[in-house]
Amino acid sequence: MLFLSLRPRFPPNSDSYSHIHIFSSLLPRSDNGHNHQPPSQVPIKAPTPPWMKGPLLLQPNELVDLSKPKSKKFKLERQELSDKDLMGKEARGKKAMKKIVKKVEKLRSSHNSADALIGSPNVESLGGVLESLKENEEVRRTKARMPWENDAKFVYEKIKRKKAATSAELALDKVLLRRLRIEAASMRTWIKVKKAGVTQDVVDQIKSTWRRRELAMVKFDIPLCKNMSRAREIVETKTGGLVVLSKKDFLVVYRGCNHQLTTKGYLSLRKNHSEMSGAESVTNGNICSVDSNRSLSEMLNFNAEDKDSVSTSVQKMNFQTANGSLYERETDRLLDDLGPRFIDWWRPKPFPVDADLLPEDVPGFETPLRLCPPHSGAKLSDYELTYFRKLAHPLPTHFVLGRNKGLKGLAAAILKLWEKSLIAKIAIKYGIPNTNNEMMANELKRLTGGVLLLRNKFYIILYRGNDFLPKRVAALVENRESELKSCQFHEEVARMKALEAFSPIDEVQQDTSTSGTLTEFKKIQTKFEDTKNRNKELNIQLEAEICRLEKELKEKQYKALVLNKKIEKSGKELSKLNAAWTPSEQDTDLEIMTDEERECFRKIGLKMQSCLLLGRRGIFDGVLEGLHQHWKHREVVKVITMQKLFSHVINTAKLLETESGGILVSIDKLKQGHAIIIYRGKNYSRPSVKLAKNLLTKREALRRSLEMQRNGSFKFFARQKEQTISELELKLADLHQRKEIVMRESEN
Repeated sequence: MLFLSLRPRFPPNSDSYSHIHIFSSLLPRSDNGHNHQPPSQVPIKAPTPPWMKGPLLLQPNELVDLSKPKSKKFKLERQELSDKDLMGKEARGKKAMKKIVKKVEKLRSSHNSADALIGSPNVESLGGVLESLKENEEVRRTKARMPWENDAKFVYEKIKRKKAATSAELALDKVLLRRLRIEAASMRTWIKVKKAGVTQDVVDQIKSTWRRRELAMVKFDIPLCKNMSRAREIVETKTGGLVVLSKKDFLVVYRGCNHQLTTKGYLSLRKNHSEMSGAESVTNGNICSVDSNRSLSEMLNFNAEDKDSVSTSVQKMNFQTANGSLYERETDRLLDDLGPRFIDWWRPKPFPVDADLLPEDVPGFETPLRLCPPHSGAKLSDYELTYFRKLAHPLPTHFVLGRNKGLKGLAAAILKLWEKSLIAKIAIKYGIPNTNNEMMANELKRLTGGVLLLRNKFYIILYRGNDFLPKRVAALVENRESELKSCQFHEEVARMKALEAFSPIDEVQQDTSTSGTLTEFKKIQTKFEDTKNRNKELNIQLEAEICRLEKELKEKQYKALVLNKKIEKSGKELSKLNAAWTPSEQDTDLEIMTDEERECFRKIGLKMQSCLLLGRRGIFDGVLEGLHQHWKHREVVKVITMQKLFSHVINTAKLLETESGGILVSIDKLKQGHAIIIYRGKNYSRPSVKLAKNLLTKREALRRSLEMQRNGSFKFFARQKEQTISELELKLADLHQRKEIVMRESEN
């Protein structure tokens, strides 16, 4: 019988491989039939699992002593075992890779140039690599590398962006720039730039600060604080200074070394600027705009004595637009002919068109002709609206608007833009008071006839529409329609001339009667057919109206029947509740009160703060209990009821007087309602039974109140139904009479 023992063995000077030991119960014997083995090598019987039938014999050194703790060395060696040590075979991945390498080696040897490549001293064959790997198996197992793996590591270094040099760093000396920045860091007073941007007032404040010192600090608000590089360009362009320090939403502007500004020159500059700002010029077509160079010069504020700064600043702006990116150049080309640009633009370039500088009124402007192509509609679907909104998101802003009315110039510019672009994107200016984006959008939609894609406090986006026609195409369509109308007119004139030419003019017309002829019969027949058709149409309308009224009458009668049944049911419930209430009879022997006593008790009752309120339940046993509780401490009780009809108030007062046994003093009208004052009497004694057995309980009183309300509402609606039913019956009778009259006329 054979026994297998699978256990890793770790010799000191050998590799850690697993060994399989085979033991047999039938060991080879000598001649005497005895097994000659030393006593240390005698196999020991080890415990076996339940599925093994025979004994398990192991050598003494192969037994595990569980009493001793596990050594850490054994754990470390166990962790360092490879796949080959644990499984008795190499891993599949490495074996497969070896096969692949051998196949590649065979393919290489098949080529003609394989010998030369292998024989070269610099190139080593893959087989040699494998042999070297077999010789150094320990290194291969620890590192587990393939022939193509190297020790070289690729390190990707981050390339830092070079910060663009500012105009102050290029123009000023380093020592001067350092000194200016140190002074700027200690400044604590600034000029606030609001939402409207760098206006002329801000420029004036900066220049007035430059008269006292060479630096001026500017703090920016939304939206320019989000794009400080653009804010720096605007400040440098409008003031002619240099920004030496930028921190968060602050800029420090240096006036320059050659800055000279006198009061006289400053006033003349303001005067020239005000004259230039009102200038407008009309361009070709339907659009009026201001010259771009003039608009830039209006926005700039230059020194009076230094005239060369005008040309340099304009050249600077032109240089920036010319050397911009392809996106900026294409957008500038699109917006060049639409109007003057908005220099205070808070977003990156390109600059949009300033719609406030466009003319308010354009003579001869009309809403363009619109014509839908065949098999299409002007109305956009929800999918198309979503698509165009997504399409408009990355587009540049075309116009910037700050006024509500007088947008004909902007509408003309939008129509010109729509010849090249599907969408017009209009931004709303910040900080301008009384702007109403809804009014702007409605007027632009009315003037252009486009489709409003989006309107909020930041943007207005207009789509030109599926029925939009460019100016040239619209002119061609109008010309074609006028030509068709003229051709139709000429054809009609020619037809009339031909009829006149072929008519028998020379023959004398004879007066002949048509009585008794076929023509007379046809005329009479057509006449009566027309009257019959008219009568039929009238009959159909009358029948339809009669059917509708009869149907409505049946519905109303059915509802009235249901209401009557509900009234009967409510009446039965109300009669049951009323039967459970038996009011007591009034005592004939009443105490006599003088007028003075009555007036005294009335004043006392009106001055009392504590009172008893009567709600919708009316008088029930709890009300009488409350009366007696009041009379326990005072002689008079004030009861306030919310009933509106005075007759109901009197009935309530009499009922309270009868049930309680007191004396009614007075009934007065107060703000809260009617006050009923009751005196307990001189011979008053508290009743032994607190609750009145002849009255309703609190729950029954509420049910009675609800049933009374329900019964009243049912009766009200039933009365309305009866009125509508009577009106419908009258209408039906009138229609039947009209129908009979029409039938008689048609028979005659």
